Amino acid sequence: MNTTALLAAEVVPAGSDARLIIAAVAGVAVIIALITWLDLHPFLALSIGAVGVGLAAGLGSAESVAAFATGFGSTMGSVGILIGFGAMFGKLLADSGGADRIVDTLVGRSSTKALPWTMALVGAVIGLPMFFEIGLVLLMPVIILVARRSGLSLMRIAIPTLAGLSAMHGLVPPHPGPLVAVSALNANLGLTLALGVLVAIPTVVLAGPVFSKYAARWVDVKVPDLFVTGEDRGEEAKQQRPSFAATLAAILLPVVLMLGKAFADVIAPDSEALPKSVLDFLGTPVVALGLAVLVGMVLLGRGGGMDRKAISKSLESSLPPIAGILLIVGAGGGFKQVLIDTGIAGVIADAIKGSSLPVLFLAWLVAVLIRVATGSATVATVTASGILAPVAADLSSAHVSLMVLAIGAGSLFLSHVNDAGFWLVKEYLGVSVVQNLKTWTVMECIISVSGLAGVLVLSAFI
Repeated sequence: MNTTALLAAEVVPAGSDARLIIAAVAGVAVIIALITWLDLHPFLALSIGAVGVGLAAGLGSAESVAAFATGFGSTMGSVGILIGFGAMFGKLLADSGGADRIVDTLVGRSSTKALPWTMALVGAVIGLPMFFEIGLVLLMPVIILVARRSGLSLMRIAIPTLAGLSAMHGLVPPHPGPLVAVSALNANLGLTLALGVLVAIPTVVLAGPVFSKYAARWVDVKVPDLFVTGEDRGEEAKQQRPSFAATLAAILLPVVLMLGKAFADVIAPDSEALPKSVLDFLGTPVVALGLAVLVGMVLLGRGGGMDRKAISKSLESSLPPIAGILLIVGAGGGFKQVLIDTGIAGVIADAIKGSSLPVLFLAWLVAVLIRVATGSATVATVTASGILAPVAADLSSAHVSLMVLAIGAGSLFLSHVNDAGFWLVKEYLGVSVVQNLKTWTVMECIISVSGLAGVLVLSAFI
């Protein structure tokens, strides 16, 4: 979400159009080959692939390394901190008994058949105001423990939850992604929100509970050995647990803070009043999740009967297991930045201009091409919105809102090795690259195509 990414469309291409496209495609292929055929660690493979793409595209050796370092640092400065706070919160949730309380409630009140639907709803609600990565790190302990306790396949639980998170990310304001397009195209926020919900509901159903049946058959993996509680080890149930209300309050705190900031930005975007400033600060993702850890120490730690030493030990032990995840996600961000700095997003944008394709399909296609090339949903949204803004000026209010949704749907298409989110999901779920492509990547494509279908259906009636 950095400034460099947002200005991707303004980058001067490093080489000819054909050279950039060939370099990008070859780079992705090399990274996959290094990981799957040579068993090279993803961090090394991404680092080699990123610099190699920069050189092949004509970016220059020093510039390629600098772009990789910039992308790595930017990702660590945003997503990396969130992963760290999320790991602390997740471990505290597990060690205090709070995760057991939530999981037992979900499993106890939902039949086995209904559980994937329940998890899709949970993912959608949590994902509404949040960046995908924050929702993921908050919900991953719940996903893993529900799968472990329910006896259902990991994919039957994880895919519906991830579908709810991801669909909100691309389709429904006040999530930051759609808000970018709403502002750029001058769309009606309320109308876009209403239409976004209409499109998101069937999209989540198809990509979540329905697709998870197939994903579970294609990829049958054991539940990762993460967030293991005493109950999972066969120990006697913890005598003292945080209450369900206290646990839910701790989980929802960052959701409420970020939702409050989003609404304040919509209602009074230019206000400098004290309440708006406070909401802006508290609703910043890093601050909101950091506060969740601090509040969790009281509501979860003390509420679960943990003393200061136990709380400290829980927080300390949460970080070593995510060291590899951090490096891989950071390298994914570095690879994405190299692609952005080569100027490939601008090449795709120029190629699309003047097309005679239907306008809503064109909006989706522009976002798809830039997303696949750069790995960034934000770059895809910003660039596509800029290209389509002149066209949007001649559309009705309803169709401008539908264009926002078409761009949002396109920005989610085909998450692969140049997307930091791809690696985050892969490492948390403990699957291989190929398994992640068959589950997570296919799920993202279903969300994107279903979202487009919903937009086109609505366009025929409004």
